[in-house]
Amino acid sequence: MTFDLKPSAHGILPDRLIAALAEAGGIRSRYPFASDQIQPASLDLRLGAIAYRVRASFLPGPGTTVAKRIAELKLHQFSLAEGAVLETGCVYIVPLIEELALPPDIAAATNPKSSTGRLDVFTRVIADETLGFDRIAAGYHGPLYAEISPKTFPVLVRQGSRLSQLRLRRGEAALGPEALRALHGREQLVDRAEAVMGDGVAVSIDLSGRSGGNGNGSIVGYRAKRHTAVIEVERRDAYEIADFWEPIAARADKSLILDPDEFYILASNEAVQVPPEYAAEMVPFDPLVGEFRVHYAGFFDPGFGYAGAGGCGSRAVLEVRSREVPFILEHAQIVGRLVYEKMLARPDRLYGTGIGSNYQAQRLKLSKHFRGA
Repeated sequence: MTFDLKPSAHGILPDRLIAALAEAGGIRSRYPFASDQIQPASLDLRLGAIAYRVRASFLPGPGTTVAKRIAELKLHQFSLAEGAVLETGCVYIVPLIEELALPPDIAAATNPKSSTGRLDVFTRVIADETLGFDRIAAGYHGPLYAEISPKTFPVLVRQGSRLSQLRLRRGEAALGPEALRALHGREQLVDRAEAVMGDGVAVSIDLSGRSGGNGNGSIVGYRAKRHTAVIEVERRDAYEIADFWEPIAARADKSLILDPDEFYILASNEAVQVPPEYAAEMVPFDPLVGEFRVHYAGFFDPGFGYAGAGGCGSRAVLEVRSREVPFILEHAQIVGRLVYEKMLARPDRLYGTGIGSNYQAQRLKLSKHFRGA
């Protein structure tokens, strides 16, 4: 199979073009892809066999490789072949199984997978000579590395664990304000008519309880407990919610005070959908609002919440962490924006129940690791 695109085509590569790029040598791997590794608009990235604990996070910068910086900052290394625990408050670098040899017109972006973000595992991808995290320049040839720092729960990972996902794009794919308004008019991207704000769709927080999971409308979110047991990232439906989370009940005034350095799972007030010919990414509503951070895991695949893929609108689950000071959130306060991007083509498979997606038609929902979540 050859990898060949029309010269004028811009957009996000769908599943079959990701596979074609890999077959043409643009994505290299020491092991064959797993059957479910290619998602509708992204590729899951797998941890390699060795992890390095380092003194601090870093960026290599021009003319420097990640391997060189690891050698300078390494405290110790250990094998992931049989699994190993990553402790909270520590920084680890893990070479990934996948490497890139991108064409000169294909760039990449990475993000934590949804389940990673919902465990408060801070994860970013680094490439050689880069000045930023999670963004890989067009034409990049070289290895990829995951930086991993569990913030709340210690986690057990092993070789092949998937904490991050990679999206590939050609040219400028994001919709401008006029195109976004037109798409919202046709497809109702969220269940609120006046949602488009510039080049993004506004997403607000639900503190009324109407998005509560498990049929409990009085629950607006969960706050993570400290000093818990280890969570093995490969296990599903394995842990009791009460051992790791405190439910947060709705208040009469529909507000929530975020305590500094605590981690919360909340849900969007809007039901979101992503049509098959588009992908979306959550970005900050306003970078100048620095009191809290929302949503580590920002990719929304084509078909997320879409009626034709088992959706009917899905809530965006929001991973929220306050910073230095307590901060009050109010019901329906805008906390993020969804930027929609064009796909180069409709994926062969959409996000949803047909491919075993964990979070289709979700409301307030913890990660797949917890029983009854």
